[in-house]
Amino acid sequence: MNIRAMKWIFAIASIYDGVLGLALLFWTRWVFTIFSVTPPNHMGYVQFPAFLLLVFAAMFARIARNPITNRSLIVYGVALKVGYCSIVFYYALTSGVPTMWMPWAWADLLFLVLFLWSWSRAGGANTGNR
Repeated sequence: MNIRAMKWIFAIASIYDGVLGLALLFWTRWVFTIFSVTPPNHMGYVQFPAFLLLVFAAMFARIARNPITNRSLIVYGVALKVGYCSIVFYYALTSGVPTMWMPWAWADLLFLVLFLWSWSRAGGANTGNR
């Protein structure tokens, strides 16, 4: 994987988490309605994590600008993806989870793999061809 590929991965992750964060922050009820899921008793339960997605989107944009210099930030993206995937897949396997959360869990699993790959490659990279 070269530096350009890493930049694309994190640019796409920034857009993905940014759009998802904006949708869940400003159009929370609409998102739940589309997926025919009963919303929680208070929108803040979804809106605060949505705001955090916007923070991570900004971080991914920063990584995309220079993955080598910002390599240390990649582990926080890995932690985000591990957290989301482990919670959603755990509940999917045990007590169930609304299907609206599953596509995002699979997307985050893919991002997790790509982030780990980027992190490992960026550790020894000193050129744009690594």
